Amino acid sequence: MTLSKLTAFPKFAGALLCGTMLAFAMPASAETALNIYISSQHQPDVWRKALDKYEAANPDVKVKIETGGNTSEAQAQYLNTVMSAKDTSLDVLILDVIRPAQFAAAGWTSDFADKDMSSYLPAYAGANTVDGKVIALPAFADSQFLYYRKDLLEKYGIAPPKTWDELKVAAKKIAEGEGNANLQGLSFQGKAIEGAVCTFLLPYWSQGKVLTDNGRLTFDRDAAIKSLSLWKSFADEGVSKKNIAEVGTDDTRKEFQAGNVIFAVNWSYAWAQAQGKESAVAGKVGVARLPAMTGGEQATCLGGWEWGVSAYSEHQDEAKKLVEYLSSQDVSKFMAINGSLLPTYAGLYQDAEVTKSAPWFADALQVVETAKPRPVTPRYNEVSEVIRTTVNAVLAGVTTPEDGADQIEARLKRILR
Repeated sequence: MTLSKLTAFPKFAGALLCGTMLAFAMPASAETALNIYISSQHQPDVWRKALDKYEAANPDVKVKIETGGNTSEAQAQYLNTVMSAKDTSLDVLILDVIRPAQFAAAGWTSDFADKDMSSYLPAYAGANTVDGKVIALPAFADSQFLYYRKDLLEKYGIAPPKTWDELKVAAKKIAEGEGNANLQGLSFQGKAIEGAVCTFLLPYWSQGKVLTDNGRLTFDRDAAIKSLSLWKSFADEGVSKKNIAEVGTDDTRKEFQAGNVIFAVNWSYAWAQAQGKESAVAGKVGVARLPAMTGGEQATCLGGWEWGVSAYSEHQDEAKKLVEYLSSQDVSKFMAINGSLLPTYAGLYQDAEVTKSAPWFADALQVVETAKPRPVTPRYNEVSEVIRTTVNAVLAGVTTPEDGADQIEARLKRILR
C-alpha cells in the first residue's frame, strides 16, 4: 500500500463511521404531523381517544388537536381568518353543517374524488355534496331537542308538552310548586348567535311556513310576528329569565346541568354532560321532540358537523385518509357511545350498545330525518346575521315583534333577490 493510500485510509474510515452513525440516528421514515381543528364544546377529549386509536394503527402519523370557539360564529370567524391567509398550519377542520358549501366556494377545502355517500343519512350526504362534488364528510348528526327535568314532571303528574302553550303552563305550575326563585321554566338561545336563527325558525316552521324556496324568499309576516311574540312572551311572563337575550347555547347547557332549568332547547351534545359526574341532574333528564305552535306541527332545526380538509394542507393524502377514518361507521358508533353525538348512519340508532349508552337515541332517528335545514343560499351568512340580530333585539326589548318581522322581511328582500 502506498503512503498516499495509507494517509487517505483514516479519512475514509472516519467518513464511513460517521455515515453509519447518522444512518442509525435517522428514523426509518419521516413522521407526518397533522393538525385538526375541533370545537371546544364538542368533546375534544373524546375525539382524542378516537385519534389515539388511529395513531396506534398508523404509527407514522401524529395528530394534534387545536380547539377554539364555543359558538358556530366564533369558530367560523377564526377559520375564515386562517383560510383567508392561506395558512398551512391546519390540515383538518370541523365545520357547522351550514358552512361546507361556503368553504368550498371560497376554495378553502379539498374535494373527495369518487366518494360514495350512500351509506350516510341523506341530509348529510346532501349537505356535503355541491355540483356533484363531495366537499366534506359527516362528523356527527344533530338536531334540536327538548330537554326536561323528568323528576319534576313526574312529581307534578305532567307529561312532556306537545305545544309551546302546554310547556308554558307546565313550567309555571312546577315553578310555583317548587318555590325556588333560581328555577327557570325554559332556557333557549336568545343571544345573537347562530342558535337564534333556529330559535326564530322553530315556531315559524311549525306554522307550516318556509323562509325560502329554491333560494327565493317566501317570507310570511304573520308567522314571523307569532314566532317572535312567542319567545318574547316567555321572558315577559317570567317563564324564561329576563336577560334571555344574553343566553347562548352552552349557557343553556350549563344552566340546565346545574339544576336551574325545567325545560331547555338544546342540541344532542348536552345529553352526555347532563349525565356526567359533575351534573346536578344526572339520572333526572328526559328528552323529547320540540313542541309545536298550537294547531301546528312539531318542527326542529337540522344541525350537525362535518370534516373538511384544508386546501392549504401540505399533507393532502394523509389528511383525507384521517377524515375517512373520522367519518367511518366505527368512529360514529364510538362517539355515540362515549360522547352522545348522534350517528350519521341510520343503522346505529338501533344498535344495542348505542341505545344502552343513550336510550333516547332509539327515538331520535325520526327527529333527525325530519329536521328542517336552514335556508340554502350562497349568502347564508348575511341571512343568518339578519335573523339572529333581530331575534336578539326583540328579546332585549329594543324592538317589537311587529317591527322585527318588518326588518327581517325588508333586509332579506335585499339579500335574496
